[in-house]
Amino acid sequence: MEAFRPYTAKFNEAMSNLSGRSSGGSFPLMERREVKTIELAVITSDRGLCGSFNSNIVKLAERKMREYEGQGIKVSFVCVGKKGYQLLKRTEKVRKVFRDIMGTFQMYNAREIATELSQNFLAGNADKVEILYGEFASVAVQRPTSKDFLPVQPLEAQAGAETKKISGEYIYEPSAEEIMDVLQPLYLNVMVYHAMLEVGASEHAARMTAMDNATNACKDIISKLTILYNKARQAAITAELMDIVGGAEALK
Repeated sequence: MEAFRPYTAKFNEAMSNLSGRSSGGSFPLMERREVKTIELAVITSDRGLCGSFNSNIVKLAERKMREYEGQGIKVSFVCVGKKGYQLLKRTEKVRKVFRDIMGTFQMYNAREIATELSQNFLAGNADKVEILYGEFASVAVQRPTSKDFLPVQPLEAQAGAETKKISGEYIYEPSAEEIMDVLQPLYLNVMVYHAMLEVGASEHAARMTAMDNATNACKDIISKLTILYNKARQAAITAELMDIVGGAEALK
């Protein structure tokens, strides 16, 4: 995940520069339409025992669903990972499920998911696609995150410090349009694979934290029960001694 982050950032930078030079009308994946239907790609883990990690991502998905439906927009889900599907299937809005791939996923899995999302967008069944996943911040913190996936839009340069970094202009050969035609599908693959890597790392971190908390809780329970046991044993011994002393006194 850490090794892939710089690659993703540089890919985003190149796509930003390219998309800013090209006319979006020539690329179907950059077509902006009136948003009547939205598809949410929800990436979670296949296994549980990782605390509230998966449920937090699903809560974000459900919150977005209610928000969009309140605006009269139709919502559908594509679930990557078994846990997300188990929690979202009750909504009856799950269009596609990718199960049992989060344990040993590869780039071809990301390509398959990106292709499914882009084909549904090109077919006109979704006017916008967002990708939801758990972003790895640290072993203790994993943030549910949402990013726009389709249509591909130029990433505008931010004001201030970000603008100062731009010191020149790229010259592309062949034309920016020809390069964009090749890079757009790769860009979608990279976005999905990056999200899957973030979820994979976040899942392990969340599980490690959850198991550590469970272990500490068990130790606390054992400590409390040991104290209770010792008190009960001491009380029983004291009662037996009192019976013996009382019997001896009675014999006198």
